[in-house]
Amino acid sequence: MKRLEVLGLLLLFLLATGRGAWSDAADPAKLPEPMPNAQEALGGAGPDIAATAPHERSIVLGFSQVGSESGWRVANTVSIQNAAKQAGIDLKFSDAQRRQDHQISAIRSFIAQKVDVIAFSPVVESGWDEVLKEAQQAGIPVIITDRSVDVKDTSLYVTLIGSNFLEEGQKAAKYIIDKMRNVSGPIHIVELQGTMNSAPAIDRKKGFEEVIKENPNMKLLAADSGDFTRENGKLVMERYLRQYGRDIQVLFAHNDDMALGAIEAIEEYGLRPGKDIVIVSVDAGRAAFEAMLQGKLNCTVECNPLLGPQLMQAAKELVAGRNLPKRIVTRESVFTQGVAAREIENRKY
Repeated sequence: MKRLEVLGLLLLFLLATGRGAWSDAADPAKLPEPMPNAQEALGGAGPDIAATAPHERSIVLGFSQVGSESGWRVANTVSIQNAAKQAGIDLKFSDAQRRQDHQISAIRSFIAQKVDVIAFSPVVESGWDEVLKEAQQAGIPVIITDRSVDVKDTSLYVTLIGSNFLEEGQKAAKYIIDKMRNVSGPIHIVELQGTMNSAPAIDRKKGFEEVIKENPNMKLLAADSGDFTRENGKLVMERYLRQYGRDIQVLFAHNDDMALGAIEAIEEYGLRPGKDIVIVSVDAGRAAFEAMLQGKLNCTVECNPLLGPQLMQAAKELVAGRNLPKRIVTRESVFTQGVAAREIENRKY
């Protein structure tokens, strides 16, 4: 009997001191550490971006956005703002209105405010060395999102989160070659490029033209900037139509907005977009799927703007002292008219 009483008292002692069977699972110090490069954690929102506990100081993230030049960019901004709120991160947001000097001023303001992490989507590739050195000297890590930067010292930023623009251009070209495989050449193509000297414009053009040049039937008639806007896409396409008219067989637009503007120009000219002129764009936004359902757009290459959860998780990993891979590429697909009806309800932007 005394033996049972002793065992009972021992059990009560263990429960009172938290040393029972579940103690290891409840002790944060004994939980396994995340993977050092955090690659899997950055793959989605999930529980990893749960809000900061009430007793913890909120991480302060300074973010400079390019602007709001397209539906893609608006979706990107909303994703970042919503993810910051969900993660309990104090977001200092600045809209650069597509001006590099505004972004540099914003980054310097973030440095002065002593934020924990700086992130930005650069309007152009070059001209960032000086301000990024200032951030590095202040001990503030920098994350690049969406677009890349061209700097001599790549240690000036920690990681780049976003799409593979070169691959997007290659995907568009491969679709066109397959689509036009039974059409006798030469196949006349025009191209609507994004903002000059921006990473997506440079890389999409490079990837597209690398593949096109391998096929002697493909002839690029013209390539000019539509600045990623619907209005300019329409204006440049109107000029192409005045110059080349019905000789144009294919249009490659660096984003959906320019393609939608070009569709208006083609219809006003008296041609049928998607039939008389094959059209391929990049972004895969909902408006592009609606155009495919109408038969006016043939294909859109996905460029996912919903980078907010990955950015917030990356900020948390850095503040926790963990390492990140230098490049984090988002997973993306290619969509054609044949799958538009099935996929349109899955589009979140």
